[in-house]
Amino acid sequence: MAETPLIAAVRNGDAEAVSALLLAGADPDSVDEHGTPALCLAVDAFAVPVVDALVWSARLDLPAADGRTPLLRAVDRGADDIVATLVNRGAQLWLKDAEGRDALALARHWHAVDTEAGLRRRTGASGPVTRRTVHRESWGVCEELSLGGLTVRTGHATILTSLESSYGITPPFAELMERALAEPDVDHPIWLTTLQTLRERHDPAVWHEAAALSARPDPMERYFGAELLYVVVLFDESEDESFDEPLVDLLLPWAAREEDPRVMRSLTAALSNAWDPRSEQPMPALTRHPDAQVRWTATAGLERPVAAGDPEALAVVVARTRDTDATVRETACHTLGRAAPKDSATAANALAARLDDEAEPVRVTAAIQLALRDDPRGDGVLAALEPVDDTSPYYWQLDIVWRHRRTD
Repeated sequence: MAETPLIAAVRNGDAEAVSALLLAGADPDSVDEHGTPALCLAVDAFAVPVVDALVWSARLDLPAADGRTPLLRAVDRGADDIVATLVNRGAQLWLKDAEGRDALALARHWHAVDTEAGLRRRTGASGPVTRRTVHRESWGVCEELSLGGLTVRTGHATILTSLESSYGITPPFAELMERALAEPDVDHPIWLTTLQTLRERHDPAVWHEAAALSARPDPMERYFGAELLYVVVLFDESEDESFDEPLVDLLLPWAAREEDPRVMRSLTAALSNAWDPRSEQPMPALTRHPDAQVRWTATAGLERPVAAGDPEALAVVVARTRDTDATVRETACHTLGRAAPKDSATAANALAARLDDEAEPVRVTAAIQLALRDDPRGDGVLAALEPVDDTSPYYWQLDIVWRHRRTD
């Protein structure tokens, strides 16, 4: 059986060619010489762009010769991003593999075993397992293990957690936290998935469980709790500004005693995104925190009081334009530019003082913010950047300056 152009494009991971062939009328359910549909081949290759191209027209539940659907193959491979795509497009959850396991049962099976042990059991192969870190096209990192011609990723806990909500299952707080803490890399998708799962319960009891972790000696447990409160504040969908009040009640005493820098970053981010005015109280002191990320987050968190004309907040942000860390200085320039009154000579002079900063992003940010104030002192810095195309990190900011000057 000759290989069709669509199957060849899928094997090559060429999403553009797949899309073009589908648009030209290619059968999205084409199979290879073994009877494996194109979508299953894309899943097996972890080819997310190809999967994205196929799911709009292919039969989502068309099984391969071994009886496994694309969803079951994705679960088996630990491809949590592909599982999410298939489920969101409507793939059936109740279909089963040859062992009688549906998607949830298969995810539980993999989650219950060590990934390497499960891979050896599946392949029956000996010898070393090849491992590599994968930076996913969507978000996050995971580990990929290969042995005996089979490759799996460490996404099974993420898949299990995301599928449970589809099945109406509500695991306890402690169980979800345990899944996250089992992955030391906080950029692994299981962290965001467990946090979002708990956030979506919209339950103040969950917030209190998170805050109770502030007393734990393990900084990773405290980090989990602080991150949860942060995502609750960050993704607040309530139109009631009083929503944040009970959260700020939990955050303020915790922030006053927390010593771990990473935990403090999350607490500061949560407070800086809260609408409750009390959240601004610790910000001036936090702009002097030993950790630079805490400092720049707190500096950005002073935007509202600066905009309201608070002279103390303005003075604090101006002081951060002289910080030892370039990112803090850049953030301070952004905050002054966005929030300080247009006629504030204090803000304008602080920005002008950074035009000879050793860090280019600081110089350019200061110049841009001056230009938006119709202050020409930064024009030399901007002129030195020319020509600027859309590959420049400053392209969109300079476009705003251009539009501003065009409308004046």
